[in-house]
Formats: sequence, C-alpha cells, structure tokens
Amino acid sequence: MQHKVRKAIFPVGGLGTRFLPATKAMPKEMLPIVDKPLIQYAVEEARAAGIEEFIFVTGRGKAAIEDHFDFSYELEKTLAERGKQEVLAAVSEIPLDPGQIAYVRQQVPKGLGHAVWCARNLVGDEPFAVLLADDLVKAATPCLAQMMDVWEGLGGNLVAAMEIPAADTSRYGILDVAWDDGKIISAKGLVEKPSPEQAPSRLSIIGRYILDPSVMVELGRQDLGAGGEIQLTDAMARTLDRIPFHGLRFEGRRFDCGSKVGFVEATVAFAMEHPETAEAMPDLLSALLHRSR
Repeated sequence: MQHKVRKAIFPVGGLGTRFLPATKAMPKEMLPIVDKPLIQYAVEEARAAGIEEFIFVTGRGKAAIEDHFDFSYELEKTLAERGKQEVLAAVSEIPLDPGQIAYVRQQVPKGLGHAVWCARNLVGDEPFAVLLADDLVKAATPCLAQMMDVWEGLGGNLVAAMEIPAADTSRYGILDVAWDDGKIISAKGLVEKPSPEQAPSRLSIIGRYILDPSVMVELGRQDLGAGGEIQLTDAMARTLDRIPFHGLRFEGRRFDCGSKVGFVEATVAFAMEHPETAEAMPDLLSALLHRSR
C-alpha cells in the first residue's frame, strides 16, 4: 500500500554567500519578495499540497526562521489595539499548529544530500517531499500540488523538471531520458552538473522533490559527489534499479532566487500582481527604463 506524503523537508542551512552582506546576519530564506520571505512561500506551497509535518534543516544563524513561524504575542496585541485587522490576519496565519513543525541542525555544510539526510529520523520509513526556498514557483496550482497529483499514480521518486539552455547544464542536475510524453518524463539516469558536452539532455531538476524513503538509505553511505559534497541526485540515481523515477514538466514560472537577477525578477513579477503595488508598477518600470537610457 502506498503511503500518503505527509512530511516535507526544507533545507535552510546554507550560508547565502551570493547575497552577502545582506545575509551576514539574516538567513537568505528570509529575504522578502515584496512583503513575504522566500521560506514562507515554500511553506504555503507545501500546506496547499496537503503536507502535515514541516521539517526545517537549519544551521548557525537561522533563528529568525524559527521566530517567523512562531507566535508573536506582543506584535499581534499591538496590531489588534491599533485596529490593523488586515495585517493582523496575515501575521496570525503564519504559525503552524503545535507538533507540525520540527527543526534539526546541520552542523557542517556538506551539500543538499547531507542536509536531507539530517532529517532521516524525523522522516522515518515514509515518502517525503523536499522544497528548496531558493526556487520560487508562481503557478495557478502550486507546483508541489501538481506533483502530488502525478505521484499518486506513479509512486517512486518524482522531481519537478524544466528545459534550460545547454550552456546552463553545469549548474543543475540533468535527467537522462528514457521516454517523454510532453508532461511526464521517465528517467533512466541523472547527472549532477554536467558540462554541456556531457549532458544527456537539457531537462533540469528544480528544487521540488517527492522521494521514496530508500533515498535516505543511500544518503547514509555519505559518498561524496560533485563539488566534494553529498549530492541528493547521486542517492536518487542509486535507486534507479528498483524505484521508478520520473520528472514532471510543471505548469508555472520558476524564479531562481538564489541569484541576484532571479531574485529581482521575482520581486518585479510578484509586485506586478500585489494589490498594494500592481497599479504603480507599469509607470515605475517605464520611468526607471527611461532614466537608464
């Protein structure tokens, strides 16, 4: 009998070096897109997909994430006294229910695979999701919810996938395709950060996964891969002989908020639809473009 996916891992232990000095004292996952931090978008996506337990793999200096998903009685009391009901409602919706959230520390940054492995005792023998807050997906149906619908019929390991330029393959995990029906991709292998000449396709994995618990066993081998780190994709590849592996071409737009350009792009895109900024954005962008000429 196939288990329901109830648990999600959020690896948030990274140093955020590409956003220094902003991330010297603030987790990169707390950087805001308009008025909401990246990690909150990821948690809301997981909630919408039916996730019941939220596991954060943290590191040093990440206390702001824990505080964000906790109650702030003083703030809420002040907002209530000042009659700021709309803001109060938005703040009150952030905390998760007691027992739904857990934190585990990744003491040494050894890569994404190591971060996921750090949550092994909390996941147990269940399938689980992994969401990387750096990858922000704007979609009518949340990306993970799309994946859940497909996974229920396929089982095994499932990743969100998208076409990328050949020149960018060295930045991503790339699928080696067995068959592709235009939406679902059956993978016979995957390669972590191959050169364009060695890449088996241009189908990249982005930061959304639904994984079989056997992946945790493979991660427990602690084998080092690309960049001298423990790679999640390597552990997934070692289960190909017994666990189905698929990619899903999700519907929506992905923003790479781990890069400055992607972060700015996401901010503009979300601001174009935010009720407090949407009206002003066209004139603002037009004026900025005019001044830059």
